[in-house]
Amino acid sequence: MIRITQLKLPINHTKEQLEKKIARTLKCQEGSFTYEIIRQSLDARHKDDKKFAYTVDVMVPKEKQILKKVHSNNIMSTEKKRYHFPKPGSTELIHPPVIVGSGPAGLFCAYVLAKEGYRPLVLERGADVEKRKSDVEHFWETGVLNPDSNVQFGEGGAGTFSDGKLNTLVKDKNGRNRFVLETFVKFGAAEDILYVQKPHIGTDILIEVVRKMREEILRLGGKFSFHSQVTDLLVEQHCLQVNGTEEILAGVAVFAIGHSARDTFEMLNRHQLPMRAKSFAVGVRVEHPQELIDQSQYGRSRGKELPAAAYKLTENLTNGRGVYTFCMCPGGYVVNASSEEHRLAVNGMSYSDRAGKNANSAVIVTVTPEDFGSEDALAGIAFQRKLEENAWKAGQGKVPVQRFEDFRKNRISTEYGTVSPCIKGAYTLANVREIFPKELSLSLEDGILAMDHKIRGFAGEDVLLSGVESRTSSPVRIERNEQCVSEKISWIYPCGEGAGYAGGITSAAMDGIKVAEEIIRRYES
Repeated sequence: MIRITQLKLPINHTKEQLEKKIARTLKCQEGSFTYEIIRQSLDARHKDDKKFAYTVDVMVPKEKQILKKVHSNNIMSTEKKRYHFPKPGSTELIHPPVIVGSGPAGLFCAYVLAKEGYRPLVLERGADVEKRKSDVEHFWETGVLNPDSNVQFGEGGAGTFSDGKLNTLVKDKNGRNRFVLETFVKFGAAEDILYVQKPHIGTDILIEVVRKMREEILRLGGKFSFHSQVTDLLVEQHCLQVNGTEEILAGVAVFAIGHSARDTFEMLNRHQLPMRAKSFAVGVRVEHPQELIDQSQYGRSRGKELPAAAYKLTENLTNGRGVYTFCMCPGGYVVNASSEEHRLAVNGMSYSDRAGKNANSAVIVTVTPEDFGSEDALAGIAFQRKLEENAWKAGQGKVPVQRFEDFRKNRISTEYGTVSPCIKGAYTLANVREIFPKELSLSLEDGILAMDHKIRGFAGEDVLLSGVESRTSSPVRIERNEQCVSEKISWIYPCGEGAGYAGGITSAAMDGIKVAEEIIRRYES
């Protein structure tokens, strides 16, 4: 197989033009080869001459002869790397493995185990994804929160009601990343997520993908139990207590609980499962007209050839803190992502078409255990809760929104300017700045002002801020060894973003696969 890199074509090119370019590059006849796009990225360095750059793998007869004819640094021989399941261990697993949580980590852990014949049981405190969608929409329309079925809890995890972003910085020498993407495509995601530079599925599509993954796990012999929260452990008996009454024996239990399962963290902490507070980040959602971002990134309106433009910005402030954008949603919506009564958190999401009039992203500032004022493992949770209580009070239960000019002047906004909100859930003008301790609000202000040097208009007077973005990652790390198991309770496997080993859909899914591999290596099915 021959790999060609840096194959550049105009942004409005056709499939036929790509195939002709491959043929010319390899000096072979059109139609004599098959190919697979490995990566597509946009080269926008020249605003008036933007191009797509491709990496393609080409299958062609007489490969060695062709490689002798063409000499270029961007043409090389390659082999396709496939993900392989490990060989099963020899220890008998008396009871089926139990997966606690059905976010990406839990789903992919269950999927791999089911494919290998382990018949996992998935316990999910929230609803299945169809009912969950209805619960979330009802909350946005009425403000009536279901504490166990919302943007944070339920089948698919918190990432289901986001942009469905699939990019990750995790190095992937084992092929897990590709396996995750191929699995999403298998269950209904667009094929281009396999190669675009910043792949995303979109909330509307991801809901269907999650449902189809569940159906496949069931077909393979797995089981799901919704509205089933693990409320306690019977450690010596290898037993999980569910909903305060039911007891379930578990050969192993994978705790893929997500970053918002605060009561579960508290329960595990009572059993002295080793865990510690970790750094994370908090801040606001910032909204700009999508046209402004398109103009900045592309130098013109995006037209029909280009996707809604994205950005990623980072600033290091003189006070030593880092401020950066996170979970950027082109053509998206800010959403009320609360999961506890009288506490309010926001997130961002996009549908697959990214057709909303505003772009939004989190602008967040790093916080560390030093900010929490305590060495307790759950101190970060208390810190999050305080900010969320402040946000709930600022908006009187609605998402608080403030113009950036008013944020700088520490005053309640009284009207919207040129930017109007795109928010799912009730919202109101308020003073977002007062949600935060003084040092954090000042850091957010300085960070946004600095970002204006990179995207003109980023710190415009009418730019909208809403808060609080507090669920960027888990505030806790649950310790595990190299075999992904707790040293304290040898049948518990901490997993995914909630346990502190991932950040986002793809890395969480990859960690779920990693944990499944360790279970397979240890036990026979």
